[in-house]
Amino acid sequence: MKIKYQFADGTTSEVEVSEEIGAFITASRREESNGDRKQRYHCISLDGFEYEGEAFADESQDQDRIRDEMDEQSRVDRFLATLTAVQRRRLERRLDGASAAQIAREEHCDSSVVRESLKQIKAKYIKLF
Repeated sequence: MKIKYQFADGTTSEVEVSEEIGAFITASRREESNGDRKQRYHCISLDGFEYEGEAFADESQDQDRIRDEMDEQSRVDRFLATLTAVQRRRLERRLDGASAAQIAREEHCDSSVVRESLKQIKAKYIKLF
C-alpha cells in the first residue's frame, strides 16, 4: 500500500508500507481529521479531553491542591533537615537507582554500613510521615 506524506515545507512523498501499517496510518489520519472538524465547529467534545481539563476546573480545588502540595513539600524539607550529609548523599544515590553494594563500592566501605544507614533513613521517614 502506498501512503502519501506531506512535509511541513509542502513537498509530498510517496512511501510503500505494509497493509497493516497503512490501515493504522489511515485510521490515525481519520481520527485527527475528525478532531479538527470538531474544533472548527466550536463544539466541546468530552472525547477531546484526556482528563477533565480546565473547562471543568474548580478554582477552590486548585487552591486546596496547591496548599496540600506546599504542606507536603514542607514535610519533605523537615525530613531532609534531619539527615546527615552522608545519609543525604546515600539517599540521593539510592533514589537514582544505585544499590547498597554500588554505593558501598563508591564510598569504599562495607555494604552492611550502607544498608544500616538506609535503614536509619527509612526509620526517620516513617517517624515523620
